[in-house]
Formats: sequence, C-alpha cells, structure tokens
Amino acid sequence: MALSTTRRRAAAAAVSAALLIPLAAACSSGKSSGDTKAASPSGSSSSVPAAQLTVLAASSLTDVFKAAGAAYEKGHPGTKVKFSFAGSQELAAQVKQGAPADALVTADTKTMDGLKADTNSPSVIAKNRLVIATGKGNPKKVEGLKSLSGTNLKVVLAAPEVPVGRYSKQVLEAQKITVKPVSEEPNVRAVLSKVELGEADAGIVYKTDASSAKGKVDTVDIPDAQNAVAQYPAATLKTSKNADAAAAFVKWLSSPEAQKILQDAGFQKP
Repeated sequence: MALSTTRRRAAAAAVSAALLIPLAAACSSGKSSGDTKAASPSGSSSSVPAAQLTVLAASSLTDVFKAAGAAYEKGHPGTKVKFSFAGSQELAAQVKQGAPADALVTADTKTMDGLKADTNSPSVIAKNRLVIATGKGNPKKVEGLKSLSGTNLKVVLAAPEVPVGRYSKQVLEAQKITVKPVSEEPNVRAVLSKVELGEADAGIVYKTDASSAKGKVDTVDIPDAQNAVAQYPAATLKTSKNADAAAAFVKWLSSPEAQKILQDAGFQKP
C-alpha cells in the first residue's frame, strides 16, 4: 500500500513537470524577444519600415551626407539611402516637376519656403558660413572681400538664384563692394572647382566646401560681422511613397549621431 502511494505521487510529479515545460518555454521565448529588441542597432526602430529612400540634397552637403547615409543605413538594416545632389534651385525645379523622391534638404529657407505645397513641415538641421577660396598658396594675395574688386583678379561666383550666390551678393552689397565675376556657376561645387583648376583666382564658397578641398585651395575668412549664415532645412515630400521611412530619416538628421557627423564636417549647430 505504501508502495502504491509512492507510485501515485511520482506519477503526479511527472505530470506537473510536463505541464510546466511549455510555460517555461513561453517565458523564455518572451524574454528572448525583449533581449533582441534591446540589442537592436542604435537608432533603429521596429516601427520604421525598411525602404529605398531618395533624398534630394544641396551640393554643399555632398561629402557629409555620404557619411551620414552610411551611418543611417548601418543603424537601420534594410534601409538604403540614395542622394541626388544639385544646387537648391535645381532641386526645387525637380520637385515641382514631380521627380520621384522622398525628402529634400536645401541650403536656404527661401527655396524651401517656396515649396510649401510640395513638402511637409521642414526643420533646420545645420548652418554654414561663407569663406573666400583662393588658389593654393593664395598667389594673388587676397586679403578679404575688398580684394575681390581688384581688376587684376579673376573672381567666380555662384549665380544669384543659387543660395550661395544670393548670400555672396548679400555680403558684397552690404560692404558696398562691386565684383565683376568671370562666370556665375550653378552651384557651390562648380565655384570651388573653377578655383581648384586655376580657372579663377578666387571665389566665395561655404566654409565646409573649402574644407573638403584642403590642400588644393587656400581660404580667407570673412569676419562674422560681414558674413551671412546659411540655414539648411530638411523636409519630407508629400508625394513620397515611403512616408514613414522618410520622416524617420529627416528626424534622425537632428539626432546627436547625425549632428556629430555634420559638425565634424564643419557645419554649425542649427
């Protein structure tokens, strides 16, 4: 009889253990799921769908956005970011013509403001300032803005409809300096290229662009009191087919990670 009781107790214990195994497995599975989420790459979010994003960006962002795009893709597996760089006025024309894209970043607020019907609310992600780029070694001895009015100096500027061209015109007019450029270029990179190639003695560009050509050109600073501040607004396009993913990327541009990349490249805080 005692033996029978012992057998019954052993059988009951075995049944209880069998019932507990699925429960333990479920708990273990739940814990694993939570750990996986916590270990996700920095900045990634399960609520943001993977997508192929096309971002229209101002020419002066060429180098820094390549680095930013790589960082974003690393933190958001499955998402690819493709950039199309051009002068802000060219980008605006593309947007108005219905070019397939998801987000836009211009080098001025004026251009972005003219696209209110095509974009969602923009946010400024960075600022920039102007400098004078000269040939390597500054052979013409350019000292500042006044030097650009010299008749023996070949100066190249961006066209007035280009943000950097408009900023250049603004600072020159404020100082009552008349400059007759040998050419007016469609974007800041074209201005820089003319100076690099020796086709111009000097040109006004963004500080960050001059830094990207370090060793190929020299720079002459423009005092803050005479300078202009360029603002870079970013916005998603209303026609984007990847609205959530585009919004996540634009928001990320203001994150500490993205801001460090921008500021390391010489851009100022927004």
